[in-house]
Amino acid sequence: MFYKQKFIEEPLLKLKILRFLEQELKNAGVANIQVQRTPLMTRVVLEVANPARIIGRKGALINTLTRRLKEKFNIENPQISVVEVKSFFLEPKLVGKRAARLIEMGKRVRPVVHRLLDEIMASGAIGAEIRVAGVMSKGARAKAFRAQRGYIPKAGDPVRLVKEAHVVAVTKVGAIGITVRIVPPGTEFPDKKVEEGERGAEE
Repeated sequence: MFYKQKFIEEPLLKLKILRFLEQELKNAGVANIQVQRTPLMTRVVLEVANPARIIGRKGALINTLTRRLKEKFNIENPQISVVEVKSFFLEPKLVGKRAARLIEMGKRVRPVVHRLLDEIMASGAIGAEIRVAGVMSKGARAKAFRAQRGYIPKAGDPVRLVKEAHVVAVTKVGAIGITVRIVPPGTEFPDKKVEEGERGAEE
């Protein structure tokens, strides 16, 4: 019974908590959510672009989320903490949400992608890639567009060093999937020396 709880029920509970919080905070600039379960508490760390917006007046939003976690998931002692991200453009989920918002506003996909890639690289990233797939204009067929800057590993263990997020933009002509991959500053690859200014491809 212990092993069932440890290796099956615990990961499922964490996944449910993650999905709940992502839905509750979908418009709040959340870059990442970490859930750590211990015998004494369930610690939830929210990495956000604007901590004041998440915390709310006198901690009202955090208090509400804490109470709902207790009630919805029967958690005895949930503890929520908020951490500010160091750089907006080094967080794939935030970049993906920015791209989705601009595309939903009717901005052209290619200029949006290239402008965001420039911002990512200006923030110190070693490499970045944005892939957009879906129907991008009325009457057109679904297609994919990918652009890259710097170095992005595609296979093997180094892939684990790449931060990745997937976001969906909902436009008048359909859904568009946006995948953002970023190699953060200071990442060291055992099999490659990355040259400064190395650029990637576009498809």
